[in-house]
Amino acid sequence: MTAQREGLDSTSSASLARRRAAAVARGVSTTHPIFVERASGATLWDVEGRRYIDFAGGIGTLNAGHARPEIVTAIAEQAARLTHTCFQVAMYEPYVRVAEELNRRAPGSSPKKSLLLSTGAEATENAVKIAREYTRRPSVIAFTHSYHGRTLLALTMTGKHAPYKQHFGPYCSEIYHAPFPFEHRGVTTEHALAGLDELFNSVAAPEHVAAIIIEPVLGEGGFVPVPPAFFHELRRITSEHGIVLIADEIQTGFGRTGALFACEHYGIEPDLITVAKSLAGGLPLAAVVGKAEIMDATEPGGLGGTFAGNPVACAAALATFEIMDDAFFARARAIGDRIANSLRALQSRYGQIEDVRGLGAMMAMELSSGAPQIVEAARKRGLILLLAGEHNVVRVLVPLVIGDEELDEGLALLATSAEAALR
Repeated sequence: MTAQREGLDSTSSASLARRRAAAVARGVSTTHPIFVERASGATLWDVEGRRYIDFAGGIGTLNAGHARPEIVTAIAEQAARLTHTCFQVAMYEPYVRVAEELNRRAPGSSPKKSLLLSTGAEATENAVKIAREYTRRPSVIAFTHSYHGRTLLALTMTGKHAPYKQHFGPYCSEIYHAPFPFEHRGVTTEHALAGLDELFNSVAAPEHVAAIIIEPVLGEGGFVPVPPAFFHELRRITSEHGIVLIADEIQTGFGRTGALFACEHYGIEPDLITVAKSLAGGLPLAAVVGKAEIMDATEPGGLGGTFAGNPVACAAALATFEIMDDAFFARARAIGDRIANSLRALQSRYGQIEDVRGLGAMMAMELSSGAPQIVEAARKRGLILLLAGEHNVVRVLVPLVIGDEELDEGLALLATSAEAALR
């Protein structure tokens, strides 16, 4: 029976909230109690016509903006030609072209190959599969405060319990966590390296470790960039011991930090890179891109997925690649500078703001108290924000197409929201 026949044809927020409560599993949480009707650039409108400046960007999925015309056109044209065959059944050119673009643009001089998938969790899990096949070793090391996805292996690698892990175990074996160099919490590069060495000496000998996976900037863990000295030492250690270094660039990739990949800021060539989110302008597409000899370790049939590398998502990705040029990355850096300056100005006014940090346009502020209240106050004023860390970090993932006027408007709303929450 249709919703209209049930008398549920109203699309008001209150009616939709009742329908959601009756139909959607309780475990699906939503930060903001609004229903979006349309979006453009860096702006949302809800079903009742209220406008919001979007500083969340679909959790970093819309670096190229909402409803970017070039991407919308590419989606429509591809959908009219072909929506699905499953690449493992019958191939299509857009999949190959996306792989070529990823291989060409990935950092480092080594020959590259790519695997296309649908979600970030698929990417991290498949990167581990590839690393294990290549090295013939079982163990994987991730880091505290990390986030690598919600499926079982990805969730095991995630170094953050609440709310993701709950009682979902038992988890996968041979996954270990080393301390992330989180200097604001007192974990220096030296402490983190000592912790990794202790892990090697106690439970995961280097000769048994297939891969180490790390986010160049912690995402859900609180927007903490990896210190350069730690990243370079990690590259040295993994190379010395034949361990595959996986850079999880799912949130940091595609211009968010002012380069296509955050690894470029460090001069690091990982062995494998996982990507998703802004790869396809809002459509579900993910990938593992890496050194060809490693990517080719698995036998045919070992990799894939029914919807992996869907042709419509591939068309969106190809349009996204056209957008992401040097000017786009320069704009991301300029946006990041404006956000950082605004957050530091707030830090100088409010003692609750303990730290301002990030890389490029991936910026956040950590608070001793009041972070949820800022997010709530901002929404009431027409600004969408997200939390990270232990619900004590306010992060900014604004679409990188935002204009200066709208960006300044959003930052002003953030400032008035902070005043309301922290005074």
